Amino acid sequence: MFADRAKIYIRSGKGGDGHVSFRREKYVPDGGPDGGDGGNGGSIIFEVDEGMNTLADYRHVRKYVAESGEEGKKRNCHGKNGEDLILKVPKGTVIKDAESGKVIADMSGDNTRALVLRGGKGGKGNQNYATPTMQAPKYAQPGQNALELDVMLELKVIADVGLVGFPNVGKSTFLSRVSNARPKIANYHFTTLQPNLGVVDLEGANGFVIADIPGLIEGASEGLGLGHEFLRHIERTKVIIHIVDAAGTEGRDPIEDIHTINNELLTYDKNILNKPTVICANKIDSLPSDSDIIERLKAEFEDENHKVYAISAVTGEGIKELLYHVSDILKTLPKEDTVFEPEFDLDSLGEEPMEDGYTVTYDEKNDEYVIEGPKIEKMLGYTNLESEKGFIFFQKFMKDEGILEKLEALGVKEGDIVRLYGNSFEYYNN
Repeated sequence: MFADRAKIYIRSGKGGDGHVSFRREKYVPDGGPDGGDGGNGGSIIFEVDEGMNTLADYRHVRKYVAESGEEGKKRNCHGKNGEDLILKVPKGTVIKDAESGKVIADMSGDNTRALVLRGGKGGKGNQNYATPTMQAPKYAQPGQNALELDVMLELKVIADVGLVGFPNVGKSTFLSRVSNARPKIANYHFTTLQPNLGVVDLEGANGFVIADIPGLIEGASEGLGLGHEFLRHIERTKVIIHIVDAAGTEGRDPIEDIHTINNELLTYDKNILNKPTVICANKIDSLPSDSDIIERLKAEFEDENHKVYAISAVTGEGIKELLYHVSDILKTLPKEDTVFEPEFDLDSLGEEPMEDGYTVTYDEKNDEYVIEGPKIEKMLGYTNLESEKGFIFFQKFMKDEGILEKLEALGVKEGDIVRLYGNSFEYYNN
C-alpha cells in the first residue's frame, strides 16, 4: 500500500558538558583552568528529496536520534559538535506534531529544508569561570539537554488536477489514456491504492500534472475505507475532475454518487468544494441510445464552477475537449503550490536556559566544605548576609538548591566550617 503517512519519534543531540581541568606543566606549579567547552548537539533537519515519492522507509524505522556533542577537553580544547541528522522526505510532505495535529513544516514550494529540532548547546569549560575571587574554578557548565518530539509525516500529492470518484468508475483507464502514467487496471474495487501521477501534454496549450487519487467510500471523512488517505491528497489540487459511471454498469446512480462524494469533501474541508470541478460522465460507449443521463447531470450540477463532459475513457470520445477546458481553467489560477502555514510553536518545547551551577566539595587540607560556582557567586553578589532578611534568604537558597543535602551526603556535622568564597560559616542543622 502507498505509504503516505508515518508516525516517528525524533530527538536532537544533547550538548556536550564543559570540562574541568587545570594546566599541569613543568615550571608552572599553579597553572590556571584550561577546561574546554562542550560541543553542540546535532539538530534534526528535514530535507526534500526529489527522487522520493513515498514515506515507506519511515514505516520500518520509527526512531531518529541526532548525535550528541562531545565533552570539552583539557588544554582549552573544544568538544566535537554532534552531526546533524538529515531526514529525506518527498516533496509535499507535511510534518505535524503528533499530539496536537498542528503543522510544524510543509515541505512544498520553496520549502526544501526545515530545521525542526535544534541540538543542545555545549556547556562552558571551567576556563570561562576564572575570576579574581575564584582563580581555580572546579565547576564547568553542563551541556543543554536534547529536544524530543513525536511527529506525524503526511504526504500530500502535489498535482494540478485530481481525479475523484468511486472505485471502478474508470479513473485509471482515463489517466492511462490522457497521460504518460501506466497504472494497473483491473475490474475490482480499490484497485488503485496509491496516487498515480501522470503528465498531460497538449498541443498548443499548457500541459499539467494529473493524479488518480485512491478511491473512497461513503464515510471517508470519518476515516472509513481509504478515507483520510484519499482526502489528504485532494487538498493540494487546483482543479478536480469528478468521474462517474454514466452507464451505471454496476447498478450505481451517477447523480447520487456525486452528491455522496461532495458530502464527504464538504465534511472533511468545506473549502475543497470551492475548487473548479469538471464532471466526467464516463462510459458513454455503454449508454443506451435513449438515455437522458447527460442532460440530467447538467441540469443537476452544471454552473460557472462545474462543467459536465460526456466521455469514454475506452474510445477516447470527448476527452480532448475536456483536457483543453482544464488547461484553460489552470491558466486563470495562481501558479504557486498550496503550502500549509506552520501552526506549531517549536519554542513551546521549552528549550531549557543554560544555568550556571555550583559544586560542593570537601577540602581535606583545610578541613572545610567548599561551595563554589557561578550560581553561588551571583547569589552572593545580590544578597546582604549582614541583614536578618538577607541571611534568611541565603538559608532558603541553600535548601531550595539542594546544597544542604549535598553537604550532608559528604558527611558534614554540627560545627563544621563551610566556605563560600570569602565567607565562612559554621554548619548547624536547624
